[in-house]
Amino acid sequence: MHKILLIPIMFLILASCTKEVEIDIPGYQEQLVVDGRIETDGFPIVMLSKSQNIYAGTDLASYLQSFIEDAQVTISDGSQSYELQLMYASELPEESQKILAEMLDVEFDEVFFFPIPVYSTIDPGAKGSLNKTYTLTINHNGKTYAGETTLFPPVPLTELWFEPQSSNPDYSFLYARLSDPPNQYNAYKWEAKRINIQANGEELDTLFRTHINAYFDDQFFDGITFDFVTPNRQKRKDPNLLEDYKRYYHVGDSAVVKFSRMDRNVFDFFEKKAEQVNSSGNPFATPVNIPSNISGALGIWAGFSPCYDTVYFTP
Repeated sequence: MHKILLIPIMFLILASCTKEVEIDIPGYQEQLVVDGRIETDGFPIVMLSKSQNIYAGTDLASYLQSFIEDAQVTISDGSQSYELQLMYASELPEESQKILAEMLDVEFDEVFFFPIPVYSTIDPGAKGSLNKTYTLTINHNGKTYAGETTLFPPVPLTELWFEPQSSNPDYSFLYARLSDPPNQYNAYKWEAKRINIQANGEELDTLFRTHINAYFDDQFFDGITFDFVTPNRQKRKDPNLLEDYKRYYHVGDSAVVKFSRMDRNVFDFFEKKAEQVNSSGNPFATPVNIPSNISGALGIWAGFSPCYDTVYFTP
């Protein structure tokens, strides 16, 4: 009987020790969001927008209204400065149109349907050059924001090859070998596209695509040579290919790999961004704060130094 009475008494004691806790959650503060990129031999592209309240509308109109069209944007390589002009997709050269489509993660022919303003230039002197550090400066509403990125020499892949599957030799992933330079920090990005010519004379894939682990650094393999494998992330366009091999390359495919090097700040941004995207909707995932290399703003000013290689899947 004494044991039975002890339980409710303990609950009463614990209840009497509880305290109401009030948490003061900071209100929403609008911030500048930067999505900028420069590659070796490529024109700079910068998109500016305003951060959105979590309770704001998520329709296309709200998204388009968030873009900023009245900023002053310049880049400098340390010796020469270039002012970027407000432009739309149809006004960009084709190489910049493709980069913009990749940044927006849309198909090439879809990029023209979105009236998204970007800051860019067609001045050939503003194209990215190796071993230069580019400073991005933004002036908007009386505030100045700045960030920098460096175009380091790229690290080419040692080897690329297809390896037909034992279950069906007509299909293969894409295999690569990388010899990471020792005693220096290196971060990489993997992209690929097929260049098979279709009946209409166009390439099978217009844009480069990344896979789920496209960004990686040499934290655990500095100075090591190793092999890795990647799937085909492009959309399937041949209904005759087997569904069980959806992410494989097919015999007869020709693929170009774009393997880029980046600085540590750029890698940290994209690694954390991918981590956040991959854990989206998981209530048990650890919250991820995405870093920025833009003072006073959100987002990234990213420099990439790519090298290219072509591989053929022959019978």
